[in-house]
Amino acid sequence: MWIDTHCHLDAHEFGGESQQVAARAAAQGVSMIVIPAVERANFAVVAQLAASVGNASYALGIHPIYVPQADEADLLALRAAVEAALYERRFVAIGEIGLDFFIPTLAEPAMRAKQEHFLREQLKIARDFALPVLLHVRRSQDVVLKHARQIRPAGGIAHAFNGSFQQAQGYIDLGFKLGFGGAMTFTRALQIRRMASELPLSSIVLETDAPDISPSWLHPARNSPEQLPRIGQVLAELRGVDVAAIAAATSANARSALPRMAANGAAA
Repeated sequence: MWIDTHCHLDAHEFGGESQQVAARAAAQGVSMIVIPAVERANFAVVAQLAASVGNASYALGIHPIYVPQADEADLLALRAAVEAALYERRFVAIGEIGLDFFIPTLAEPAMRAKQEHFLREQLKIARDFALPVLLHVRRSQDVVLKHARQIRPAGGIAHAFNGSFQQAQGYIDLGFKLGFGGAMTFTRALQIRRMASELPLSSIVLETDAPDISPSWLHPARNSPEQLPRIGQVLAELRGVDVAAIAAATSANARSALPRMAANGAAA
């Protein structure tokens, strides 16, 4: 069985067919799909979608791309939503949170500072409720690591990891797993493929980030959690191991990173 640790199943690109997509993924052996929120407006959406799909869990957080229009009231709403969600078995993490210095408008000094403030406050919420986090990290590896070292949330996943081996070890030392997905399937992605093949398998989880980061055989078409087993096959080939071993190891790693997931039926 497989676990997709990062999939925006509520995205409009799925055209209202999210439940059917999840069902097809389940038929392919995807036993759990983690749906992260991105802003206050979709906190309830991801929770309701996870409740309506047999193989889904959800996370709550404010994505860095949505930080420009967010305010302190959104952070208060997040804390309240998290406290309420602790009683829901499908709630597994704080996310998607992080820093994005790739987009030029987000890399401007004032917006960088606002992003860092929102990251720190959300890391504090995770720490206060002993919850793992799903981290978005683009051109900001060392800054995210700095804040994570200072605040120390209960581990989590560095989503779509694309840093150095040294940065990978920084996350591992903090108890994080590293997310690999469609980018790993491109032969030109030499550094990502090298990390996927050489990092400890115990530190790797799989993800699609659907509808984004489509694998090589789909690009530029819409990605889907149905693709996760084939992405896992690529990881198996890169590491020279049996695909069943990859499915078992990455699923165990996902359950380790997101302990509440076991209550959602993903322990098999």
